[in-house]
Amino acid sequence: MPAPTHLDPRLLRAFLAVAEELHFTRAATRLYVAQQALSRDVRRLERELGAELFVRTTRQVTLTADGERLVPHARRVLEAQDALVAAFGQVRPLLVDLNSPGLGTGRRVLHRARELAPEQELMARYESGLTGAAAEVLAGRLDASFGRYAGLAPALRAGLDHQLVRLEPMAVVLPEDHRLVALDAVPLAELAGESVYAGAGNPRTPEWTGLARELFEGRGIEVASPAPLAVGDEEFQRIMAKTRNPILAVVDFPAMPSTVLRPLIDPVPMSPVSLVWRKGLVHPGIDALRQAANELSAAEGWLRRPAEGWISATDKKIMNVHK
Repeated sequence: MPAPTHLDPRLLRAFLAVAEELHFTRAATRLYVAQQALSRDVRRLERELGAELFVRTTRQVTLTADGERLVPHARRVLEAQDALVAAFGQVRPLLVDLNSPGLGTGRRVLHRARELAPEQELMARYESGLTGAAAEVLAGRLDASFGRYAGLAPALRAGLDHQLVRLEPMAVVLPEDHRLVALDAVPLAELAGESVYAGAGNPRTPEWTGLARELFEGRGIEVASPAPLAVGDEEFQRIMAKTRNPILAVVDFPAMPSTVLRPLIDPVPMSPVSLVWRKGLVHPGIDALRQAANELSAAEGWLRRPAEGWISATDKKIMNVHK
């Protein structure tokens, strides 16, 4: 069969997703397409190349020798396509999720990136959690986000690149008449017997709930039962005032009426915050965000871990955070 004169980049993206996941269902989920459509695209690519790319059985999917040979070529083609659009086309705005209004880390990185690349349009979005944002990033509806990369499902992490930006000290938000308000900082042992809200039941923030469970384990602290999913600051504040549960937060959590924020100590729990973006994305705005994150991390000591600092076992394993 003669060599093809044209290959649809969509077919190469389908192939790469399956090659990286070695599972058609997970690859289809990652690309937000039906599995049947993904299978059709892979079969069409095989026909156009005149080569079998995968060995499929009922139990597993593996790359053939031709499939292995195609992987680096496909990656280079797709990266070159993205670079060409960025270099000669109208560079589109970069959509950057900051999770929630008022959170400081992502906002400061974004503001610095705008200073570094004033000719670029970096647009803020608010998706409330990294799991929810990561799905939007993989679908191409967002470009970048901030949050706990190690807390994402493996299928989401497989399609993303990341850069650790900050080890952020954690805190607790207390009702203003809570018994612990008199303390300047709250030892974790003082929360024993409390039910602390950490987003349980929110499908957009399981990475945060998972971090809370690791932190609370063996300390007599419960993760509060799911509360009604509140949209917007006003509704969140109303629901939290009604339940009166302390809220697990970070030290730069925005102020809420009738509450006080107290840092946690003994040990100081750290929440790893990463800049996360889609693998293969080429955009000058991403370069500016990465440079801004590096500058701020160095200037503010964001990656220093206090001697009494605590980092979850999951984050240590996946992020290789040991310092």
